[in-house]
Amino acid sequence: MKTRVITAVVGLALLAVVLAFFNTILFDLVLSAVCLIAIHEVFSAMGFGKKQWYLYAVAVPYTLLIMLTTTQAARALVLPVSFLVVLFFNVCQITHVQKLDFGKLAGYVYFSGVIIFCFYSLIHLKRMLPFENYRYDAVYFILLTLCFAWGGDTAAYFVGRAFGKHKLAPVVSPHKTVEGAIGGIVGSVAAGMLLTAAYTLLSSAFNVISIQMRPKHYLVLLFMGAIASVLGILGDLFASAVKRQVGIKDYGTIFPGHGGILDRFDSVMFIAPFVAIVVRYFFYVL
Repeated sequence: MKTRVITAVVGLALLAVVLAFFNTILFDLVLSAVCLIAIHEVFSAMGFGKKQWYLYAVAVPYTLLIMLTTTQAARALVLPVSFLVVLFFNVCQITHVQKLDFGKLAGYVYFSGVIIFCFYSLIHLKRMLPFENYRYDAVYFILLTLCFAWGGDTAAYFVGRAFGKHKLAPVVSPHKTVEGAIGGIVGSVAAGMLLTAAYTLLSSAFNVISIQMRPKHYLVLLFMGAIASVLGILGDLFASAVKRQVGIKDYGTIFPGHGGILDRFDSVMFIAPFVAIVVRYFFYVL
């Protein structure tokens, strides 16, 4: 537990440093690096190694294209390059039919796509809410995403340990309980509300957020937190199901006591796109 706490504190400090530079290319580069590490964790989990280096090699430039390009000309390349990447994996399956397991290849491609979708959603928030017009709104929504995920995780863990009796998904994750899941929903909502209250207080003294929070926004946050918590549980269970099938305990060791990138961001995978969608289509039209 001591190692987990120390790692969490160091991780939060690093997060604060990265967010301090969110209006620079450094933020995009860090997220891209984290995304690529997560993809490599899937690459290794599927049993791929040096002999299949080409499977990861093609993921690197493709991920950077998605994550870092901002000009219209560069964005126009995403569709044709995506088509070429799909063709590449098909050719790999055909030419290595006796050595390359289709299930593992499909799992690697699908899981990598989910990871890119997750981390790109965080960058998309930054681009959708430029600092010049929206101040620190993007940082708020990025933190809100993490609060929904990690607040729910933390609450689910402690509530599950204290009151857990009914198994949620015993085959996939034996330690998760229905009581813990309910606690996670409450924790996600509470963490989101606390963050919003803190941001509202800051905005009264500093020009840090452009949104004028009203009761209807808090109502939206209530539903967002509840839905996000369920999505976080789904992400966690999905990552656990993959680990169980491939026979590993953790995706990596980059975070002592916590595992790999995916062991920390599994609950963020589906929450980040959800928050980005709500912000894009609903939050600013209320």
